[in-house]
Amino acid sequence: MAIFASGAGSNAEKIMEHFENHSNITVKLVLSSKNSAGVLDKASKFDIETLVINRAAFFDTDTYIKELQKRNINIIILAGFLWKVPSNLVTAFQNRIINIHPALLPKYGGKGMYGDFVHQAVIAAGEKESGITIHLVDEAYDHGKHLFQTTCPVLPGDTAAELAGKIHVLEHRHFPEVIETYIEQHPNLFTEE
Repeated sequence: MAIFASGAGSNAEKIMEHFENHSNITVKLVLSSKNSAGVLDKASKFDIETLVINRAAFFDTDTYIKELQKRNINIIILAGFLWKVPSNLVTAFQNRIINIHPALLPKYGGKGMYGDFVHQAVIAAGEKESGITIHLVDEAYDHGKHLFQTTCPVLPGDTAAELAGKIHVLEHRHFPEVIETYIEQHPNLFTEE
């Protein structure tokens, strides 16, 4: 698998830990949209190859599809990756790109809805609960088939940072397991060609 991330990489780290000694699922590559992203350091601790993505090549060419194919990558995990995945990559990895979103989709998704922006919107709307959604990626932001959702309470007086802390607990607990279950339930998607 390849993990795409843009930030510190706490979810990516949990995924790398989960699959570090797995018998048949391996994290082979971590790609980031930022050369200063903490996720690159986390990958190096696991001795996993990294690539920093060139924006123009990502959106306007098949460069990264070829890079992924060259490394026999057959599933992509988005773990805090802030760019919209271009349609050519979605097509090349149909039903093989999984994203995690820090809210209960379809609410609080779409362009610009990431990190604290999501948590601030949830609190501002007076929601009593929030949570995570793990879903397949299609051509629209935060739109693909839901694989898993779970909730946490939003308490009166919660700040965006406090809500983010609750969401991180859910993400770290569930994301690696949902990925593993999806791969095990769909072996035909992941056979080497």
